[in-house]
Amino acid sequence: MLALAGCSSVTTGDDRAAGTAAPVVQIDPRPGSEQAPTTRGLTVRAGAGTLVGVVAYADDDPVPGYFDPTRTVWRSNRPLAPGKDYSVSATATGANGVRGSATGRFRTFTPERTFRIVSVTPSPGETVGVGMPIIVDFDVPVRDRAAVEKALEVSSPSAVEGAWHWSGETRAVYRPRRYWPAGEKVGFTAYLSGVRAAKDTYGTADHAVRFTVGREQISTIDTRTHQMTVRRDGEVVQRMAISAGMATTREYTTTSGIHLTMDKTNPVRMISPNRREGDPGYYDVMINHAVRISNSGEYIHAKDNVWAQGRVNVSHGCVNARPDQAAWFYTNSLRGDPVIINGTDRELEWDNGWGYWQLSWSDWLKGSALHSGPASDS
Repeated sequence: MLALAGCSSVTTGDDRAAGTAAPVVQIDPRPGSEQAPTTRGLTVRAGAGTLVGVVAYADDDPVPGYFDPTRTVWRSNRPLAPGKDYSVSATATGANGVRGSATGRFRTFTPERTFRIVSVTPSPGETVGVGMPIIVDFDVPVRDRAAVEKALEVSSPSAVEGAWHWSGETRAVYRPRRYWPAGEKVGFTAYLSGVRAAKDTYGTADHAVRFTVGREQISTIDTRTHQMTVRRDGEVVQRMAISAGMATTREYTTTSGIHLTMDKTNPVRMISPNRREGDPGYYDVMINHAVRISNSGEYIHAKDNVWAQGRVNVSHGCVNARPDQAAWFYTNSLRGDPVIINGTDRELEWDNGWGYWQLSWSDWLKGSALHSGPASDS
């Protein structure tokens, strides 16, 4: 294969003598090209015949592809990788079994600029909660969002329905339509090699992450009754008396809505926002067994003010519980566990932390570059 050059169609002497034309096999990009484009992929066509076989390599790596239903066209599964030498060999059969073939080599262009993924959440091999999103951060602003989004593939045994939502120029977030099934094995692969993200900016490598969805643990908090209930796979496993935000200001009001556990720290340093030492309400304290649920400073954490828990809301916006129960929640939480809070007049913003479940399904689809038109929320 590496010795091949140019393109040829071959017939036998018997075929010529019989006057039977061999099928013409065409390769695109054109063999011999030194600056072949990547985004169209590789295509092989047979004129007046059907393709018997196609073999293609990018350097030494096989190029996967598929035939159309008529077997007159073969296409690569993905765009071509930049800066690679490709070799192709294809054979077709025409009338009366006459065969034609073509071989060739070409090289894809080297882009002026490249882009890549800088981080993916969750981490490879992580076990997560049923509400876990897939968060992908790129190193450059993505202008051709449709092309990049098309290259982002999520797979699972249950074929869970989900969609991507662009939350900024460099971030795409995937959320299933409904919570992941417990125990689901999820695969994410970004087939970015050869994909155009912006003018003269292309991906040169793919990126893959596999993770597992753990048990279903969903917590509900009612700030009016000052109670928190934790259910695992539908069964109550913990009831906790809590104290939420005192609600004297907006920042001291706990947000209502569907939160997700984001991370946890023991202990975590908490400093009063927008206040300096000496100002009224200033604090700088170390708090044990803190599980973060938003980016606006909200945690579920330990506090020894048991006199308030179950009776009155006195916190600066966090949800606090008895130290032993907060330690239990800390130990038993996975990233992506839903925490549903009710009872306050401050709504969790969808882009505050991982508040993605605050958006209806139809609103979520509006942030996708590939989905358009109305969608039912049912």
